Amino acid sequence: MSPESAPHLANRRSAPEEAHARQHLAVSGLSVERGPRRVLAELSFELRRGEVLGILGRNGAGKTTLFQVLCGLCPPTTGRITLDGRAIAPGARELRSACGVVFQSPALDPRLGARQNLTLAAALHRVPRAEAGRRAAAWLERIGLADRAEEPVSRLSGGMRRRVEIVRALMHEPSLLVLDEPTTGLDEGAFRRVWDDLLELRERRGMSLLLTTHRAEEAERCDRIAILDAGRFVACDAPERLRSAVQGDLLVLDAQDPVASAALLRERLGLEPRLVDGRLALRLPRAHELVPRVVECLPPGELRSIGVRHTGLAEVFLELTGHELASDAVAAPRAEAP
Repeated sequence: MSPESAPHLANRRSAPEEAHARQHLAVSGLSVERGPRRVLAELSFELRRGEVLGILGRNGAGKTTLFQVLCGLCPPTTGRITLDGRAIAPGARELRSACGVVFQSPALDPRLGARQNLTLAAALHRVPRAEAGRRAAAWLERIGLADRAEEPVSRLSGGMRRRVEIVRALMHEPSLLVLDEPTTGLDEGAFRRVWDDLLELRERRGMSLLLTTHRAEEAERCDRIAILDAGRFVACDAPERLRSAVQGDLLVLDAQDPVASAALLRERLGLEPRLVDGRLALRLPRAHELVPRVVECLPPGELRSIGVRHTGLAEVFLELTGHELASDAVAAPRAEAP
C-alpha cells in the first residue's frame, strides 16, 4: 500500500463496546527486574487500532525500558504481549514485522543520502528493490525532501533528519509505529512539522502510534496518556479527562528557604504547601488573588519567584506524582517576585 492509496481513518476513538474488537496491541503484567531493582512493575495497557497512545514520564521513569521490551531489545521478567488478540513473544519476528521503530538516538547513516537510508531500511525488511525505490520516492516527495534526496543526511536540519527517521521506519509498511521521545531537541517549528506528519499518518493509514515522551505539549496531541512514575502507571486517560480531574490553579514559589517559608504560610495564612523538587506548590481556586498576600507574608528577599500555572498536563503530572516533568520540557512562564 502506498502513502497515497492508504485508507482514511474515520473515527479517532472507539466507543467502549468496540474497544476490544479494535485492540491492536495489549500488554499485561509487564515487569522488568535488574538485580534487586524493579525497573517496571506490573504494567498493563492496550493500544487500540488507529489510536495515538503516549507514555508520559520523567527521565528515569522506565519509558525507554518499556520501549526496549516492545522492540525486543530487553527481555521482560514477567508479562504477556498480544498483537491483534494473539499472544506473541517480545522481539518475535511477527511483532518486528508489524512495528516501525523510531529510536531516540539517531539511526540514520550520516554519510548516505535520505534515499539510500530509506532503501537500505527496506532491504533489511526484504522489500524488493524496485518497490523500495518507489516507496522511497513517494515518501521523499510527501515530506518535501525529493530535491535533497541524494545529499548526505548530515547536511539536513534536525527536523528534516527526524522526518527521514520516521519515514525510514515506515518502509516495510507496518501497522504500528513505536517512537521513543520523537521530538527531543527539536525547535518549535520542527516539533509542529513532525507532529503534522505523525497525525497525517494516523488519519491516512489508520496506523496505531505508541510513543514515549517527557514533554507535556507532546502528550497533549495524543488520544490517551499513560502517566509513568518510578516504573508504575499512576493514571491513563484522554488528556482532557486528566486535566478536568485536577481542579484549581497551581501557585509555585521558589524560596530561599522553602521549609521556613512553608512554616510561615501555614502559621499566617493557613496554607499547606507541598515541597516539590525544591519549590513550594499549592493548588488553589483563583490562586492569582492570593499572590499579594503570599508575598507580604514572607520576609523581604525570601522569594526568588512566584507564579500561577493553569492546569495542563505538566500540572496534572505534578499533582499525581509529586514531581515536575523534566527540565528540558517547555516550562510554564513564571512571574518574578516583587
